[in-house]
Amino acid sequence: MGDFQNVFKKLRMSLGYTQAELADILGISRSRIGMYETGAREPDFETLEIIADFFNVDTDYLLGRTNKTTFIPKSDYYTNEETARLAQEMFEDADMRSLFDMKRNMPPERFKAHMEFMKNLYNQENGQ
Repeated sequence: MGDFQNVFKKLRMSLGYTQAELADILGISRSRIGMYETGAREPDFETLEIIADFFNVDTDYLLGRTNKTTFIPKSDYYTNEETARLAQEMFEDADMRSLFDMKRNMPPERFKAHMEFMKNLYNQENGQ
């Protein structure tokens, strides 16, 4: 199935799940997760759909047929194209997710100081 084993492992690791945690969530055995990741086994269509739905990606991306996924909203929340684009960017970029997590877990005044530092650094690097 193309590059399924690598795409699947990358998605699992990008969300920080162990094989056992993902197995519990998906309702399959940990050894099956391991076999998917080594290429010793491939999922059936039903399991492939469950995995794609969980990671919110299309099956072509999951199978390695394309390196860009189509964002599949789980609800009508992302009605604004810019919001959907930003959500997709954050999904694909671990650094952006890290920044978002820091913002979410940091007091507002401290985050504001960090943003000012980053803006100043950016301006210095760009001769502004």
